[in-house]
Amino acid sequence: MKITKEEVLYVANLARLNVDDGDVEKLAAEIGDILSYVDTLEKVDTDGVEPTTHAIDLTNAFREDVVHTHPGASATLANAPDKEDEMFVVPKVVG
Repeated sequence: MKITKEEVLYVANLARLNVDDGDVEKLAAEIGDILSYVDTLEKVDTDGVEPTTHAIDLTNAFREDVVHTHPGASATLANAPDKEDEMFVVPKVVG
């Protein structure tokens, strides 16, 4: 598939990319090669093939949600090295 310089510049503008004028021709050829390869994939017979979201069968490994009671601020702060007004005190990291 042939890609024009204008199409390359349009896509580069959409992607907020600065493209040198000398690279436009090269990018157009490379994008054209990629799209040509995708065209060959469209010719593959996929009749009877189930759509998949992953190449291998995966199962959900998450646990069930269980509601727990919160231990409270005093228990949460019991081992804190420094606390103030029932909050953790941490060193300032932004100047």
